[in-house]
Amino acid sequence: EKAYAGIRRLMFHNEIVPGQKIAYRDLAERLGMSQTPVIQALKWLEFQGLVRNERHRGYFTEPISLQEVEEIYDLRELLEVDLLRKGLARMTPTDLGRVKSAMNEHLAAAQGQDLHARLSKDMAFHLELAACAGTQVQQQSLRNLFDLLYLKYGANVLFSTDMRQAGAAHERLFEDIASGDRTRAVRSLRRHIRAVKKHVLSGVGRLVEARKLKSF
Repeated sequence: EKAYAGIRRLMFHNEIVPGQKIAYRDLAERLGMSQTPVIQALKWLEFQGLVRNERHRGYFTEPISLQEVEEIYDLRELLEVDLLRKGLARMTPTDLGRVKSAMNEHLAAAQGQDLHARLSKDMAFHLELAACAGTQVQQQSLRNLFDLLYLKYGANVLFSTDMRQAGAAHERLFEDIASGDRTRAVRSLRRHIRAVKKHVLSGVGRLVEARKLKSF
């Protein structure tokens, strides 16, 4: 578990990047442990689709895929909209308070200099809103999608996301939820996810093109 958490942390902070060969011996030294738990952690990350194992070559992180990023956001929209509808049907004042706190924490982080804190608080807001639905399997599926985005792509998503726009979108969404207007809330969530998707695809697309040019 320590090795797994350590590798996730390195991926989130872009210290392990897409398309990189993972030298597990160096990784074990870096994490201050033996190679065995590191290899076990890499196997679990492979099962999650975050790394791959090539026979006789070792472990690698997956390269950037625009198609995958687009599919993740499409699935996020389907999943989060369904969770929102279920959550609105059973939301309590306590639930609403937790969502508001998560929103405020993201707004505060968006004003700071810690870029990874911004991303973490953005994710926390969406997961807190999803938790209102009370559906464990769907919530875990959403967490897995965030893992693919924020661990696999890390800073490539972070630097392609306008956190000021995301914060304003969270505020509009919360206002619609608090007012009890379910139709507007669903519309706000859809608009928000689609806007982020467009922004991220544009940014990651430029990065892919830059790497192609560099390879020549």
